[in-house]
Amino acid sequence: MLGGGSPAYEFRADLRAVYQYLCRNHPRADEPQYPLWMGLPAGSTLTRADLAARARECLGIGSPAAERTPEQAARLKTVVDVIRIPETSVLAHLNLATFHFQDISARRTGGRGVFSNDGAVYRGSADDTALNAGVARFAADPQATRAFAEDTAQSGRIPVPVLTAHAINDPTAFVELEDLFRQTVQAAGGGDRLVQTFADFRDHSYMSHAVYPPLFDALIEWVETGRKPTPRSVAESCEAQRARWSADCRFRPDHVVPAIDSRIAPRPRLQP
Repeated sequence: MLGGGSPAYEFRADLRAVYQYLCRNHPRADEPQYPLWMGLPAGSTLTRADLAARARECLGIGSPAAERTPEQAARLKTVVDVIRIPETSVLAHLNLATFHFQDISARRTGGRGVFSNDGAVYRGSADDTALNAGVARFAADPQATRAFAEDTAQSGRIPVPVLTAHAINDPTAFVELEDLFRQTVQAAGGGDRLVQTFADFRDHSYMSHAVYPPLFDALIEWVETGRKPTPRSVAESCEAQRARWSADCRFRPDHVVPAIDSRIAPRPRLQP
């Protein structure tokens, strides 16, 4: 989690707020109510299949686009445009914002919140004024935030060479988290030991066969000879080997990572 637990998961708290504003079925009005940062209350019997059914009911997820009602299509478009995630990953993020948030609340923070959307201004819907006025708002607990940061935040202290690669359009761990990681490492005095590379893929877990060999070659050479790689040298090495793997490189050595607030609605944040 290159940005630490709170920044990396903050947009999923936003997802819960926007989803509930649109759908009103997680929780339903006749079910026990709870703050959305909690994920689920202790003892809940909701399953992933139940949640998938609710998402299908409200957003048409799991149904072909042609079979969605206009209302479902409009609500799904709002989620995608406001939270800035692809349609294909909405349910996965909703699962994390439900079951993983429940684990964080019940097992990590003593039932106190570590996510806040106070002050967040959501944009991208058909009526942003109504959306921002209507979403549930919640604030983080300062003590819980500090404890969560101790468990999940990066120190930035890297005593060895570190070479990273990130898909520019990663739908799960936003590439903007790399900017937070860079700032953290530089603040800790390790900037000279960090090289970040970026490739034009849309995957989270694996990019292509051609991407990884030049990364390992560059890292080994850096360790053994002290010759520090650059994003361009890695990209050129990949192109030189690409035919061997019959796969694309797609490294973008000039890519500049935007700040996290360009991807996630900015808000005042508690300092751990």
